[in-house]
Amino acid sequence: MPDAGPIPAGPAPLRAVFADPDFRRLWAVGLVIFGVRWIETIAVGVFVYQQRGSALLVATMMLLRLLPMALLGAFLGAWAERIERRTGLLLVVASSFVTSLALGLLALGGALEIWHLALASVINGIGWAADNPVRRMMLGQVVGAGRMSTAMSVDVGTNNASRMLGPVLGGLILAAAGIEGVFLLSAVLYLVAIWATLRLRYRNDAQAPTGEGVLGRVGAGIALVLADRRLAGVMIITVIYNIFAWPTTSMVPVIGQDRLLLGPEGIGVLASMDGVGALLGALLIAWYARPERYWQFFVGGVIAYCVMTAVFAMAPHAVPAGLALMLLGLGGSGFSIMQTTLVFLATPPEMRSRVLGLLSVCIGVGPIGFLHLGLLADAIGAHNAVAISALEGLLALWFTRRWWRGSL
Repeated sequence: MPDAGPIPAGPAPLRAVFADPDFRRLWAVGLVIFGVRWIETIAVGVFVYQQRGSALLVATMMLLRLLPMALLGAFLGAWAERIERRTGLLLVVASSFVTSLALGLLALGGALEIWHLALASVINGIGWAADNPVRRMMLGQVVGAGRMSTAMSVDVGTNNASRMLGPVLGGLILAAAGIEGVFLLSAVLYLVAIWATLRLRYRNDAQAPTGEGVLGRVGAGIALVLADRRLAGVMIITVIYNIFAWPTTSMVPVIGQDRLLLGPEGIGVLASMDGVGALLGALLIAWYARPERYWQFFVGGVIAYCVMTAVFAMAPHAVPAGLALMLLGLGGSGFSIMQTTLVFLATPPEMRSRVLGLLSVCIGVGPIGFLHLGLLADAIGAHNAVAISALEGLLALWFTRRWWRGSL
């Protein structure tokens, strides 16, 4: 399918992207992937803690989902160029279906072990790493460059909505039907995603072999990023966000309990506030974002996230803390939506998959941020650690401004 023409002066209306059947199908696949991710994350975390009583093991399950992004993202981007993407998406969704079904059957037979969950986390992490160069690449091709911002607003908004509802559903299903119920439901939902993928009309011509190996294609992608200040700026800011900003929300339960003196219900409400802000931000960007403002949303979103993170950490009461988290989520949505949009628009069509794969690598540095924050929190307390990490993020933005300031 040919790429779209010139970018319009304003954002495309939501009805324009939803009018395309293939967009609706790709959006439905994303909805399943996002929903299952957050349903399983909370259920697996509770199950592992109940079985072993180890917070480290719980954190390890999340880190295992992130690790493939850092290790394999670039290679998956190069691989995605050589396949028909609908086939690639089908492979990704089908592998997740088989994984959830296997875990559900093991749980039904009383044979589920922690190592099964660890292996499944890695497999699902590979699917997560492939999302940018496969499904989101297809989204951009289907709607065209002119509607990419609106499409990403919908996609990120869907992720944020599932981030709010998924943990609640995961906890309820775990309590009512056990861990086997969680995984069997996931398998059923993946069948819906497989059906939507099979109905896609979109096809792309896989690149013909050129004699250039995977490492050569990855190297060419890196060279392109280094040569283009816009792409380098996106990658640098993505690394900063994932080391100094995003990990800070993992301390919300700790700060809620120890500093704000909230119970489990209050902590749950507090933890949902950034999702509320992110969903609101996605809707606002879908309606009002214009191409000349994309970089302002991107950089401003990270700045707002860091500033509001520090405000949250130092807030003396739950209400201002919750408001800060909501504004934090609002800023985070600007970053998340424009992250993929800017890469898509700045990259030549034949290089997009491999550069989106490199973007996954930059997202995959998140474990460094979690380790940094955890060590800092042990040393000086969670709220101080969160505030310092946010300030470090702002300093990192300042010192790297030569790569992004000219784009604002």
